[in-house]
Amino acid sequence: MSNVEMKDVELNDLEEKQPMTGDASAEKNGSVKVKVPDDDVKFTGLSKEELMRVAGTAGWVRTRWFLLVLFWLGWVGMLAGAIVIIIQAPRCKPLPEMNWWNEGPLYQIRDVEAFAGASGLAGVEEKLDSLNQLKVKGLILGPLHNVQRDQVATLDLNTINPAIGSLAQLESLLDRAHKKGMSIVLDLTPNYDTDLSTWFSGGLSVMADKLKAAVEYWTSKGLDGILFDALEDLHPIDPAQWAPLQAAVHVEEGEGVKKKAIMGVFNGLRNTNEVLNSTGINLLLPKLDPQASGQLWASIIQMLYSSNPQTSLGWTLSRATEGHLASLVTPKLLRLYELMLFTLPGTPVFNYGDEIGLEDKDSVNPEMMWDYEESADENNAAVQEQRTELKSRRDWFRVLSDLRGKERSLAHGDYVELHNSTSALAYVRVWDQSQRFLTALNWGSSAVTLKLAHPDLPAQATILLTTEPDRDQASAVDLEALELGPGQAVLLSYPFPG
Repeated sequence: MSNVEMKDVELNDLEEKQPMTGDASAEKNGSVKVKVPDDDVKFTGLSKEELMRVAGTAGWVRTRWFLLVLFWLGWVGMLAGAIVIIIQAPRCKPLPEMNWWNEGPLYQIRDVEAFAGASGLAGVEEKLDSLNQLKVKGLILGPLHNVQRDQVATLDLNTINPAIGSLAQLESLLDRAHKKGMSIVLDLTPNYDTDLSTWFSGGLSVMADKLKAAVEYWTSKGLDGILFDALEDLHPIDPAQWAPLQAAVHVEEGEGVKKKAIMGVFNGLRNTNEVLNSTGINLLLPKLDPQASGQLWASIIQMLYSSNPQTSLGWTLSRATEGHLASLVTPKLLRLYELMLFTLPGTPVFNYGDEIGLEDKDSVNPEMMWDYEESADENNAAVQEQRTELKSRRDWFRVLSDLRGKERSLAHGDYVELHNSTSALAYVRVWDQSQRFLTALNWGSSAVTLKLAHPDLPAQATILLTTEPDRDQASAVDLEALELGPGQAVLLSYPFPG
């Protein structure tokens, strides 16, 4: 109690009490002082000296050692667990070398006026926003030069046809395209209006100097690549003759510098690997037959895929000199073939207008349709229906292009065939631990049921896209009994099975 504050309380008896003896002189009651505790009691902890005495006791020493050992055992255990997880985790597959022409579709505009009207190259620049929405990664323009039929001496590959545009317009187009992440390739096929074999009977020797000078000139202007048509006419293919062209195209390349491309159209399927190796071409566009059966398609795809790196393969059906996709395969099968081209191992290449199903009429270079983006007269049901269909086709193209650009299995995954028959084809694209994508096509006139089996396949997969509007998307289907209607194609997906 020595530390507790006390307060004085004085008790005074206000009333005097008479002594019991009656003696008036007796002593009156007095006052008493009592000390009581203060209501505000304060407590203090142990002092430093007291704490040190307690901490030094045997019980507290053992407790501290136990907690210290427990902490380090837990830390070492977590570290060991993390190491085990890292060691046992599957290794990520290294990404292949990808260049800009492998990242998305290429878009051919052979007839600039047919695509953009009288504005020519300036009109192409005005349409870049529309092409950018389709995730187009490169434009193949031209040829833009003038040529006199079979007149090698007067050929000038460095001059743009004034009816198409000017050098200033091309440079403006290049600048804006590059800002949007698109590249520009120029078709430098010299004698593009006639048979090239008369000019290249000795390989490139006759045209070597002109082509080399033109390549140097256009690449110095910022062009991202060049294209040659009809490589099959260049006989013999002499690697020594192609070396100067390769040097001219790749002269400024180095670490961190965007690579330029040499592309070539080859009207054949065999010896493609020899053509690639002999010419140094970066992207080869072999001729494909849109009327091929499922079995022939399977054979063509497997042959090209097994003998060439997929980063060097381009897939196209709508040649700039042969017409548009909707005319070659019929509008009914347009979406089926677009789905196939976007999911094959390589770069899809399209002709202008393929995204809306533009059809050839009097020529293979019909005028591009742009008015479908405008509102139609409410009283004209036929026009409204047509514009709705064109928009729907464009949306289908855009979704496929977007998917192709962001999914690794579609961008550079392995190709595995699952089924082929006269009218049907099915294959899957896989990459490491990424989502898998299965393409199933039936271009026949009768329904088919595919029984798909592979160690990587699950029992079911989810419908991601379908050409049949009445079929539910995002629904699961059995892969052992996959039903496809006439002219129907589906894109299915399923996760990495590990």
